[in-house]
Amino acid sequence: MKTLNFCIIKIGSNVLTNIDGNPDFDRMSHLVNEISQLKKSGVKIILVSSGAVAFGRKEITLAERINPVTKKQIWSSTGQIELINTYKNLFANHQTQVAQILVTKEDFRDRKHFLNMKNCLLGLLEQGILPIVNENDTVAITELMFTDNDELASLTAAMVDADSLVLLTNVNGIYTGHPDNEDSELLQVIQLQDKNLGNYITASKSSFGRGGMLTKLNMALKAANLGIQVFIANGKTENIISQIHSGTATCTYFQPQKAKQSSKKWLAHGLNYYKGAVKINKGARLALTQQKISSLLPIGIIEITGDFEKGDILRISDDTDSIIGLGRAEYSSKVALEKAGLKKQKPLIHYNYLYIFDHE
Repeated sequence: MKTLNFCIIKIGSNVLTNIDGNPDFDRMSHLVNEISQLKKSGVKIILVSSGAVAFGRKEITLAERINPVTKKQIWSSTGQIELINTYKNLFANHQTQVAQILVTKEDFRDRKHFLNMKNCLLGLLEQGILPIVNENDTVAITELMFTDNDELASLTAAMVDADSLVLLTNVNGIYTGHPDNEDSELLQVIQLQDKNLGNYITASKSSFGRGGMLTKLNMALKAANLGIQVFIANGKTENIISQIHSGTATCTYFQPQKAKQSSKKWLAHGLNYYKGAVKINKGARLALTQQKISSLLPIGIIEITGDFEKGDILRISDDTDSIIGLGRAEYSSKVALEKAGLKKQKPLIHYNYLYIFDHE
């Protein structure tokens, strides 16, 4: 376990609300105190907070006949004000200024936009300002939605090259069965080579959020693969953040792999954001998956689908339709179609912007 130096802390809706759905202001105050103490110790922190919809639902009662998407937009847009103002007032007690960052999936699809957002977050941190990130639920619907804020937190950790990701939920971590089952045991340390972890997860999810423990598991594994240590812990536990920092917390810890370079961290989450797809032959697959790094040349491409431009993310699959990786396009689909199968052409994907999934 490494020391926390640069940490993304995600607080789930069920941590910020009581059983009846009302905001748990005492819990918020306690967590803000802990985050402030951690920040004062020199740890850089970005907070990813759920809770806007739950806060909005408390403030405004809407008729059942209203469209569910419209309901969510109304609750999130009104609740976000209450949520961020609560954080602002609580952090002000610790002489900490906060900034609100609302994002959608579109903010992560384009490399230039991605870097602009990264620079904004790092700029805030340099000024001692605590960024508070949340999904822009007002405009994020259907295909623009994150799986939940666990995905957003994992993306944010990868984007800013954080060394640690803390996912606070209402249980202690990953169990071998349902957390309420007496026979279930907490998995205290998870390594990437551990198999069939998803079999432990039940299908339950948050009362006020979209995601559940399976999403947390998948996002934690992805972040750990990129070199980020991950903790899944109970945000209702007293002094949980201090305990994580000191290494004494009862939680699930994901051991990180060797850190990947920044561009590959961006690409690693791109399976949900790709704009086009390329199918490659056996020779190209061999070249891309061997130890020696290689670029994807047009001669190895047998099929191109989608309408993409330079800088867009591409999905790479082999001739059996198995997905093997992701990459950033060096030119448009129109140019790629003209070059496909030809020798002595500029790479469609340069190896610096190529991410190959781990395969058995």
